[in-house]
Amino acid sequence: MLTSVIISVLGGSLLILFAFLSKKNASLSVILASIGVVLLIYGGFSYGSMSPLPINETFDTGSKLQVEYPVKKVQVISPIDGDVVNCRILSMGVYPESHDKDIWVLLRPSDEKFYPQSDWTNTSYKENGKWQVVTRFGGDQGEAYDLFVYETDSAASTFFSETITQWKAADAYEGLTEAELPNGAVEIDRIQVTLENNCRGIH
Repeated sequence: MLTSVIISVLGGSLLILFAFLSKKNASLSVILASIGVVLLIYGGFSYGSMSPLPINETFDTGSKLQVEYPVKKVQVISPIDGDVVNCRILSMGVYPESHDKDIWVLLRPSDEKFYPQSDWTNTSYKENGKWQVVTRFGGDQGEAYDLFVYETDSAASTFFSETITQWKAADAYEGLTEAELPNGAVEIDRIQVTLENNCRGIH
């Protein structure tokens, strides 16, 4: 199937090229261009059905604190303490210019275990004094969650990243006890939020 897709795309491109070069016969140019466009569309749809593009994850945002500048410490600014949140949100915060450690968000639901949060970069994304990470809740409606912000050294970051990779491979998110948290992870902020909806089974 991949071969037919390549042939369709190349053939369509060549026909469109010939149509532009064929200035003497306008009718022939229109016919060649039309066939070329059809072949390109066919090739594009065929490739999409064979290798569909990944669906972007959607998320909400919570309430937001007003930031006081200059920023003197790492802190979470959204959601805020006491917020009612949806199943997927974007946790956001700020950090001072001198901060050079990784930032992780860990959730602790009613089972008292810790669940490190990550997106494609694993650690929270940092740029120009702001950090953010997609945060996924998996509990019951009305359940309270502690949202922790940790700063970590490279060893602790590697531990959290490898833990998430193992959980994903096993499709089992078991959580970490407080004793299992690495020594290089230091708590620097925490808030408590409540789930607005039932988020069981949502990753």
